[in-house]
Amino acid sequence: MTAPHRTVAVPIVSGTLQGDLSLPEGATGVVLFAHGSGSGRHSPRNRFVARGLNDGGLATLLIDLLTEEEERIDAVTGHLRFDIDLLAHRLDEAIAWLAAEPDTAGLALGLFGASTGAAAALRAAAAHPDAPAMDLLAAVLGQGELSRLQRRLKLEQNLVCGVEASN
Repeated sequence: MTAPHRTVAVPIVSGTLQGDLSLPEGATGVVLFAHGSGSGRHSPRNRFVARGLNDGGLATLLIDLLTEEEERIDAVTGHLRFDIDLLAHRLDEAIAWLAAEPDTAGLALGLFGASTGAAAALRAAAAHPDAPAMDLLAAVLGQGELSRLQRRLKLEQNLVCGVEASN
Protein backbone atom coordinates (compact mmCIF):
# COMPACT_ATOMS: atom_id res chain seq x y z
CA MET A 1 0.00 0.00 0.00
CA THR A 2 1.36 3.42 -0.93
CA ALA A 3 0.80 6.27 1.50
CA PRO A 4 -0.33 9.60 0.03
CA HIS A 5 2.68 11.85 -0.31
CA ARG A 6 3.53 15.35 -1.36
CA THR A 7 6.59 17.47 -1.95
CA VAL A 8 7.04 20.09 0.75
CA ALA A 9 9.16 23.20 1.14
CA VAL A 10 10.41 23.61 4.69
CA PRO A 11 11.36 27.22 5.43
CA ILE A 12 14.58 27.70 7.38
CA VAL A 13 16.56 30.76 8.41
CA SER A 14 18.87 30.56 5.38
CA GLY A 15 16.38 29.46 2.72
CA THR A 16 14.23 26.42 2.03
CA LEU A 17 14.73 22.68 2.35
CA GLN A 18 12.94 20.38 -0.07
CA GLY A 19 11.29 17.25 1.27
CA ASP A 20 8.82 14.47 0.59
CA LEU A 21 6.12 13.95 3.21
CA SER A 22 4.21 10.65 3.17
CA LEU A 23 1.18 10.55 5.42
CA PRO A 24 -0.75 7.29 5.72
CA GLU A 25 -4.33 7.60 6.92
CA GLY A 26 -4.48 7.42 10.72
CA ALA A 27 -0.71 7.86 11.15
CA THR A 28 0.36 7.44 14.77
CA GLY A 29 3.72 9.16 14.44
CA VAL A 30 6.14 10.75 12.04
CA VAL A 31 9.73 9.72 11.29
CA LEU A 32 12.14 12.39 10.07
CA PHE A 33 14.95 10.97 7.92
CA ALA A 34 18.48 12.32 8.31
CA HIS A 35 20.38 10.91 5.35
CA GLY A 36 24.09 10.27 5.28
CA SER A 37 26.79 12.08 3.39
CA GLY A 38 26.39 11.90 -0.35
CA SER A 39 22.78 10.76 -0.07
CA GLY A 40 19.46 12.58 -0.15
CA ARG A 41 15.72 12.29 -0.06
CA HIS A 42 15.69 10.39 -3.36
CA SER A 43 17.87 7.56 -2.00
CA PRO A 44 16.33 4.20 -2.96
CA ARG A 45 17.29 2.71 0.42
CA ASN A 46 15.73 5.56 2.39
CA ARG A 47 12.59 5.35 0.26
CA PHE A 48 12.41 1.60 0.84
CA VAL A 49 12.67 2.04 4.61
CA ALA A 50 10.13 4.89 4.50
CA ARG A 51 7.65 2.66 2.63
CA GLY A 52 8.01 0.03 5.35
CA LEU A 53 7.33 2.65 8.03
CA ASN A 54 4.37 4.00 6.03
CA ASP A 55 2.96 0.48 5.74
CA GLY A 56 3.26 0.28 9.53
CA GLY A 57 1.14 3.42 9.96
CA LEU A 58 3.89 6.00 10.39
CA ALA A 59 4.25 9.21 8.41
CA THR A 60 7.71 9.96 7.02
CA LEU A 61 9.56 13.10 5.99
CA LEU A 62 12.54 12.55 3.72
CA ILE A 63 14.29 15.89 3.46
CA ASP A 64 17.37 17.34 1.85
CA LEU A 65 19.37 18.88 4.71
CA LEU A 66 21.14 21.36 2.44
CA THR A 67 19.51 24.12 0.41
CA GLU A 68 19.86 23.96 -3.37
CA GLU A 69 22.59 26.64 -3.24
CA GLU A 70 24.45 24.73 -0.53
CA GLU A 71 24.18 21.55 -2.61
CA ARG A 72 25.91 23.35 -5.49
CA ILE A 73 28.67 24.55 -3.16
CA ASP A 74 29.02 21.15 -1.53
CA ALA A 75 29.32 19.45 -4.92
CA VAL A 76 32.60 21.35 -5.33
CA THR A 77 33.91 21.55 -1.75
CA GLY A 78 32.38 18.47 -0.12
CA HIS A 79 32.53 20.11 3.29
CA LEU A 80 28.89 20.88 4.16
CA ARG A 81 27.77 17.24 4.11
CA PHE A 82 30.16 16.59 7.02
CA ASP A 83 29.12 19.61 9.11
CA ILE A 84 27.26 17.76 11.87
CA ASP A 85 26.34 20.98 13.70
CA LEU A 86 24.75 22.39 10.54
CA LEU A 87 22.89 19.16 9.80
CA ALA A 88 21.62 18.89 13.40
CA HIS A 89 20.41 22.50 13.24
CA ARG A 90 18.56 21.69 10.00
CA LEU A 91 16.91 18.75 11.73
CA ASP A 92 15.88 21.12 14.55
CA GLU A 93 14.26 23.39 11.98
CA ALA A 94 12.52 20.44 10.29
CA ILE A 95 11.26 19.21 13.68
CA ALA A 96 9.82 22.67 14.38
CA TRP A 97 8.13 22.65 10.96
CA LEU A 98 6.61 19.21 11.63
CA ALA A 99 5.28 20.45 14.98
CA ALA A 100 3.62 23.42 13.27
CA GLU A 101 2.36 21.60 10.15
CA PRO A 102 -1.36 20.81 10.60
CA ASP A 103 -1.04 17.27 9.20
CA THR A 104 1.80 16.29 11.56
CA ALA A 105 1.35 18.51 14.61
CA GLY A 106 0.78 16.38 17.67
CA LEU A 107 2.18 13.19 16.15
CA ALA A 108 4.91 11.35 18.06
CA LEU A 109 8.33 12.05 16.55
CA GLY A 110 11.13 9.70 15.60
CA LEU A 111 14.44 10.32 13.85
CA PHE A 112 16.05 7.87 11.44
CA GLY A 113 19.66 8.53 10.57
CA ALA A 114 22.47 6.94 8.61
CA SER A 115 26.15 7.88 8.50
CA THR A 116 26.57 11.62 9.16
CA GLY A 117 22.78 11.83 9.34
CA ALA A 118 22.83 9.49 12.35
CA ALA A 119 25.29 11.76 14.16
CA ALA A 120 23.13 14.79 13.38
CA ALA A 121 19.98 12.91 14.47
CA LEU A 122 21.55 11.98 17.80
CA ARG A 123 22.63 15.56 18.40
CA ALA A 124 19.20 16.92 17.47
CA ALA A 125 17.42 14.31 19.63
CA ALA A 126 19.62 15.04 22.63
CA ALA A 127 18.96 18.78 22.36
CA HIS A 128 15.23 18.49 21.71
CA PRO A 129 12.96 19.57 24.58
CA ASP A 130 10.99 16.35 24.18
CA ALA A 131 14.15 14.22 24.28
CA PRO A 132 14.51 11.45 23.71
CA ALA A 133 12.88 12.01 20.35
CA MET A 134 13.70 8.42 19.46
CA ASP A 135 10.94 7.02 21.70
CA LEU A 136 8.68 6.39 18.71
CA LEU A 137 11.21 4.23 16.89
CA ALA A 138 12.15 2.55 20.15
CA ALA A 139 8.54 1.50 20.58
CA VAL A 140 8.27 0.29 16.98
CA LEU A 141 11.58 -1.55 16.90
CA GLY A 142 11.66 -2.56 20.56
CA GLN A 143 10.16 -5.94 19.77
CA GLY A 144 13.60 -6.99 18.51
CA GLU A 145 13.64 -10.23 16.54
CA LEU A 146 9.83 -10.32 16.60
CA SER A 147 9.48 -7.01 14.77
CA ARG A 148 8.28 -7.36 11.16
CA LEU A 149 10.17 -4.17 10.30
CA GLN A 150 13.37 -5.50 11.87
CA ARG A 151 12.98 -8.80 10.02
CA ARG A 152 12.45 -7.00 6.71
CA LEU A 153 15.30 -4.52 7.11
CA LYS A 154 17.89 -6.87 8.62
CA LEU A 155 17.15 -10.38 7.49
CA GLU A 156 15.31 -10.05 4.19
CA GLN A 157 16.83 -6.92 2.65
CA ASN A 158 20.17 -6.81 4.53
CA LEU A 159 19.92 -3.02 4.83
CA VAL A 160 21.00 -2.82 8.49
CA CYS A 161 23.43 -4.80 10.62
CA GLY A 162 21.36 -4.65 13.75
CA VAL A 163 18.37 -3.08 15.39
CA GLU A 164 18.43 -1.88 18.97
CA ALA A 165 15.98 0.26 20.82
CA SER A 166 15.13 1.43 24.30
CA ASN A 167 12.51 3.65 25.86
